[in-house]
Amino acid sequence: MSRAFVREPDGDAVADDLPELPQEPIPNRVTPQGLKDLEARQAKLEKEREKLAGSEDIVEKSQLAHVERDLRYIEGRLYYAELIEPADQPADKVAFGAAVEVADEDGKKHTYAIVGEDEADFDAGKVSWVSPLARALDGAGVGDVVTWKRPAGDLDLEVLAISYS
Repeated sequence: MSRAFVREPDGDAVADDLPELPQEPIPNRVTPQGLKDLEARQAKLEKEREKLAGSEDIVEKSQLAHVERDLRYIEGRLYYAELIEPADQPADKVAFGAAVEVADEDGKKHTYAIVGEDEADFDAGKVSWVSPLARALDGAGVGDVVTWKRPAGDLDLEVLAISYS
């Protein structure tokens, strides 16, 4: 397609077509720490917005557009946030907010925390509650063996311990 008829911003105008970050209007389950993290991100973005507001610099105007877009996203995540208190979870079953110690088929031990989507970081042992691993563990008790269905092949995991903090 020719770019001859595509309107581009004039001079130092900032393009208004910055796409919104996708967000589903469904409950956003969060742990107490996840809620604190979202609130901290919101405060940081609000400070950045204040710093950039009113600037005539084209680069800062562009940065402001990104900050405002990110702030709208975080505000949406907070609006749909559903705080799940660890004390309200069943102590003997895996549920949202649990730290679960498991052993794989080779006897190697792993610990996974089941957290909200915004908190998930597999390398840190934090998995989203909607992930295949969390779904496999959901409702399991100590001594249960669950099957984690993975693209690399199914893996049986034995639940060794469950804790909530």
